Amino acid sequence: MSAAVGNSTLALDRGVRHGFSLAWRGILKIRKNPEQLADVTLAPIVFLVMFTYLFGGALAGNTDAYLQMLVPGIMVMNILQASMTAGVQMNTDVSKGVFDRFRSMPIARSAPLVGAVLADIVRYVVCIVVLLVVATVMGYRVQTGPAELLVAAGLTIAFGLCFCWASVFVGMLLKTPQAVQGLMFVLIMPLTFGSNVFVGTSTMPGWLKAWADVSPVSLLSDALRGLLNGGAIAGPLTGSLIWMAGVVAVFFPLAMWAYRRRV
Repeated sequence: MSAAVGNSTLALDRGVRHGFSLAWRGILKIRKNPEQLADVTLAPIVFLVMFTYLFGGALAGNTDAYLQMLVPGIMVMNILQASMTAGVQMNTDVSKGVFDRFRSMPIARSAPLVGAVLADIVRYVVCIVVLLVVATVMGYRVQTGPAELLVAAGLTIAFGLCFCWASVFVGMLLKTPQAVQGLMFVLIMPLTFGSNVFVGTSTMPGWLKAWADVSPVSLLSDALRGLLNGGAIAGPLTGSLIWMAGVVAVFFPLAMWAYRRRV
């Protein structure tokens, strides 16, 4: 029994070490090709500027008031969109034969998967920092303190890491990166727009309001609004954590099954 436990511990340690090594490989790829960060730098800016100045006056009376509602929601929206990159990148590596090279190396079989997910954390951090800097320039102000800001950022990153397993699952099922990106876009856009990111849910049709009030995007947006702007936190935070746990419980096993089947 003790020998089996020792072997399992060594295998886990080996997988983690190799995973961090391949995560560094992913970070180096970003350094050499910074255009890979376009979706987490340009996209947040475009959405923030466009929705603030197009709809801020009509929906909130002025852009400053609308920014207080919009910025936390845009954080959730862009992290969710950024989470689909893990599946696209892994599908690209499989399609180009990179995983064939990995199989010939003395590394843990799980290392490429662990490395891809860990490298995504850098993308999430860049997304949050860029968004908050631009929002501050536009007039947004955090109404709480540094501790709440750090909790909000950590919660947003954790949300992206949970939902990236759905992307990995799709990425290991489909044949091409373009198909993965297209399907994830189709799935994510209704999820983000069918929420309270841009508008309140009170004017929505009953069936849409019922969903928007309990969707993971709406709940996390409300939790971030409480953390950054002040207000209720417990209810939406609890709902967000339940969604995150549920997504991991469903998609992590599916992603692992599809990963083993593909590689």
